[in-house]
Amino acid sequence: MNKILVVVAPLFGLVSTSCESVIYPDLPEAEAQLVIDAWVNNKEEPQWIRLSKTQPYFENTLPPPVSGALIRIEGSDGSEYIFSESDTLAGAYVWVPGAGERLGMNGVIYTLTVEAEGEIYTAVTRMGRVPVIDSITFRVERGNQFVDDLYLAEFWAVDPVGFGDTYWIRAYKNGVLLNKPSEIILAYDAGFSRGGRLDGVPFIAPIRRGVNPFEQDERGRFLSPYVPGDSVYVELHSLSEASFDFLTLVSLQTNRPGGFSELFATPLSNVTTNLVNINPNGKKALGFFNVAAVSGSGRKFNSLDDISNP
Repeated sequence: MNKILVVVAPLFGLVSTSCESVIYPDLPEAEAQLVIDAWVNNKEEPQWIRLSKTQPYFENTLPPPVSGALIRIEGSDGSEYIFSESDTLAGAYVWVPGAGERLGMNGVIYTLTVEAEGEIYTAVTRMGRVPVIDSITFRVERGNQFVDDLYLAEFWAVDPVGFGDTYWIRAYKNGVLLNKPSEIILAYDAGFSRGGRLDGVPFIAPIRRGVNPFEQDERGRFLSPYVPGDSVYVELHSLSEASFDFLTLVSLQTNRPGGFSELFATPLSNVTTNLVNINPNGKKALGFFNVAAVSGSGRKFNSLDDISNP
């Protein structure tokens, strides 16, 4: 029996008290669905695709893996990549490149085929382009009685000319990926959305500076994202427009502030997928397929001499 604690608070401060009620909802269990996590790229390293099954909302174990699948990716240029199941990681399938080999070329259309549990699923995507990262700089935001000095990293890159490029910016601090829901950084051309019409210019400041983690100490004061001795590494991953929309929805669904504001938040729901069962009457799958071009650059914050705006 699942246990939920519901906090009922008064709206708009009309009453200064609140009450708590413990309820035991009888939630129906939906049939488990296949999840295909197929985010691959053109980095010269092994590429992984993971298969698992959905599970009840309140389940606190890892999703069950799916073994015994056949997986391949075919390119419109005649290329083919066969993924083999790992001997040590259940539900994980890998393609290992040979010397100098990579998965993906700009502009090529790729088709994923997954045969699993008696069903055949396909998805189609096109690999986009990414600009090079010109540099990474460090700057300081001077503190006050409420906040100490904050040392911030910033990457510099220019979106190529031509509307419709989409990106996922991924940042690493001291080799650790910043992967909180609030740290999902997406860009449409050099801005946040299609309506920005920011093409062929440097990425806007909120995106350039989105690579900074923000943590608080036990007193609730913000800690500096970086201090001397830290390093930052930034990657730009190209996305299809469908992948951009998918990750936008993922960010909205997972970046939940909690508390009173949840009363006005977008309700939880399944996000979209580009995976299709070739049998219209067959079981559906969740997940997404994208082939990314990647550019990256890193820098170490050696000392305060590295600050560009002392």
